[in-house]
Order: sequence, then C-alpha cells, then structure tokens
Amino acid sequence: MLLARPRAAGQRPSGRAAPARRDAGARLARRTEACLLRPRWDAALVRVAYERIAERPDLLRRARELASRTIIVDVEPLVAYWDTGQEALDAGIAEILGEIGGDSHMSVVCFATNSDRRPSADYGTSGPGGPRVVYLASAHKPFWTAPYRDFPRPGVVIGDQVATDGILARRLGYTFLHYSPDLTHAPAGPRLMYDLGRRIEPLLFRHR
Repeated sequence: MLLARPRAAGQRPSGRAAPARRDAGARLARRTEACLLRPRWDAALVRVAYERIAERPDLLRRARELASRTIIVDVEPLVAYWDTGQEALDAGIAEILGEIGGDSHMSVVCFATNSDRRPSADYGTSGPGGPRVVYLASAHKPFWTAPYRDFPRPGVVIGDQVATDGILARRLGYTFLHYSPDLTHAPAGPRLMYDLGRRIEPLLFRHR
C-alpha cells in the first residue's frame, strides 16, 4: 500500500482549492464594487454630476435651480453639528423646511443620518402644498438604498462626505452637492472620512 507523502510546513495542498479560493475572492470583490460604485435601477443611464459648495445657504438654492423633486440631506453637520443635542437638531430641521417652504418642484425632503439621533416631531409634510418629509436614522449610507427607491426624480444628495453621501448619490443616480465646511474643529472620524473621500472622488463623479 502506498502512503501519501506528508506536506512540508506551509506547503499548499494539491488540487483546485487555491484557485477556487482566488475565484471566490474575485467574485466577492466584484460584488462589493457593484454595491458601492455602480448606480442602481435606471440610474445606470444617468451621468452623476458633482458640485462642491462651501456656503450652506447656497445648497438649497442650487437644488432649486436644478428643479430637484427629491432632496436627501445629510444631518451632520448641515442640519446640526455632531456634538449638539435634541434642541439643535429640531431647530436645524425646522430651519431647512422653512427655507424650502411650498416649493412647487419639490416632492420629497429626506433627512438621512448614519447616527441614531432622531427629531422630537414626526414629519409628514412641511405645510400646505409642501413636500413630504422623511427622516431616516441609522440609515447605513451608502449601503441601504431601498428607502429611497420610490422617491421621484430628478434628485440631489446634499452632504459633506463623498464616501457615504457621495456614493449614495451615485448609486441613486442623483446629483451630489458636496457641502465643504471648515472641518478644523470636527471630530476625528469625519475628518478621516473626508480625507478618504478626496481620494475616491475622481473615480465617482463628473464635475459640472
């Protein structure tokens, strides 16, 4: 009876196991790329636009100029700063809805944050003839897109992070209005995410 020769330490087993693992790794990488970088649904037909805007008042003005029917607004820091409380969040939402008012083009205003903070009030519309108001906490941007599926087009995403808000805009086929405030006093996490976004931005967008 012949016995198989024992493998030396660190030697790969014979057969197709190693190529199979490589193929599985490649498939996983392709699925990850599809999830994060490719648009969803009919958004594949849309060339996603990008605009960098430094001043907060200019964001909603530009969204109106684009005749956007849906606006997705990142909460921190546009609505309320990271380390603020309930009162600041409620006031920031009320201020933005007040600026939008009864805009005839706008159908949906969606506030979305990856944090678990929530406003005090439940929202439906911003007033007579105003848009529907949606608030998404723990939104898992940019991975979850189902909550936005039925929002009317065209749309914009307003946010400060390319790696979350920007990729979400690309996946939805929305214009990305990149809010670029001074982050000198921002927490370390948002500053690191901002640096990551600077590296991947040229891969994701065309500039107007």
